[in-house]
Amino acid sequence: MKLTADYHMHTPYSDAKSTVMENALRAKELGLEAIGITDHGFSHVMFGVRRKDVPKIVAECHEAERVTGVRVLIGMECNVRGVSGLTCFREEDYETFELFLAGIHVMASYETWSDYRLGWESWWRTLLHLKPSRSLVKDTTQAFINTIKRNPVDVITHLNYQCFADVTEVAKCCRDYGTYLEISSKKQHMTDEELDKAVQTGVRFVVNSDAHHTDRIGDVLLAEEQILRVGVPLDRIDNIDGRLPTFRFAEYKKHL
Repeated sequence: MKLTADYHMHTPYSDAKSTVMENALRAKELGLEAIGITDHGFSHVMFGVRRKDVPKIVAECHEAERVTGVRVLIGMECNVRGVSGLTCFREEDYETFELFLAGIHVMASYETWSDYRLGWESWWRTLLHLKPSRSLVKDTTQAFINTIKRNPVDVITHLNYQCFADVTEVAKCCRDYGTYLEISSKKQHMTDEELDKAVQTGVRFVVNSDAHHTDRIGDVLLAEEQILRVGVPLDRIDNIDGRLPTFRFAEYKKHL
């Protein structure tokens, strides 16, 4: 299994060490065709991108692509901000960005007070190794489903990492709307059983590093080990072995 593109990585504009250019140079060394610069969304309280920095990010992505020849997509890992499916992007942001990732993060600014349980209750239950309540699983699952339905999301990131959703139902929605499910190589987010259930839905996958430093860009070892254990069909992973995904966000923007 050889990675073609790594679509999830961070820079100092959120919570990482390596610059856009350093990431692109490392990707070139590894022979990657494309990368996604996907810092944390505007609503992330601790590490979110500031809107005033967006022009600088755009300029750095363009320069890194020019220097390295690696396709550098201007993206964001938006926060799922509530059961309604609200994210960090506004409609006017679509013109600037090229890659739309979405995931649940504890330190996000949520839409309503009740929505904070998606992050905070999930976090403390994970910390204390407590099972989630049925209502938490129901709300989290619906939040992901509504996010996919309401927004042209390319990739759902680290599903069920410090959150609790019905993987089968989220995967079905991803399948139906053309959103990829991420298999993260930074941390195992789905159990083997959950990943197998996702496979059974027919959803398509991308493998990403979620790199916060250049030494992890393109590192797919953890993901590859799980993929082999579970028996994920390699032809269902669209950013390996020379393949590149067809992203939903880019298709959506053609019709704006």
